[in-house]
Amino acid sequence: MTADPRYFTPTADRQADLRRAFGCFGTGVTVVTTQTTDGPLGMTANSFSSISLTPPLVLWSPAVASRRHDAFIQAESFCIHVLAASQLNIARHFASNGGDFDTFDWAPGALGAPRLSGCLAEFYCTTHAVHPAGDHSLVLGEVQQVAQAAEDGPGLLFDRGRFGQFMAGV
Repeated sequence: MTADPRYFTPTADRQADLRRAFGCFGTGVTVVTTQTTDGPLGMTANSFSSISLTPPLVLWSPAVASRRHDAFIQAESFCIHVLAASQLNIARHFASNGGDFDTFDWAPGALGAPRLSGCLAEFYCTTHAVHPAGDHSLVLGEVQQVAQAAEDGPGLLFDRGRFGQFMAGV
């Protein structure tokens, strides 16, 4: 890359530019699930990160504007599913429709959170802490149980507004 970078101040009128800059960092794709009094609830999230091995902590970050935000920050437990590259349909579905599990193979998992079949990894967590963070909340979960797929395959990735997968050596 030879062009000089474009600098800007992240003001309210430059949110689209800031979103594009954030999008330069490719992430994995997850679906977070919990059980509510109204039934199972899911949400696609790419804001997942491991935080600590001792104690085992993970973080994810739902948008305050989401209709599902309050249910997740009030949940006692949840499950983070790391999606395989073949699970794009699940990611797209739970990005917009959190209460409809009818078209997916799922069952109650550890701690009562819905378990989606075929994921690369599942982290069953109790809520450790929730912190306000601008237009999102930071949800820290203490991992109580982990399930990892027996077969290793590529994960679903999100980069610059596009879904895809990693290709080694490129």
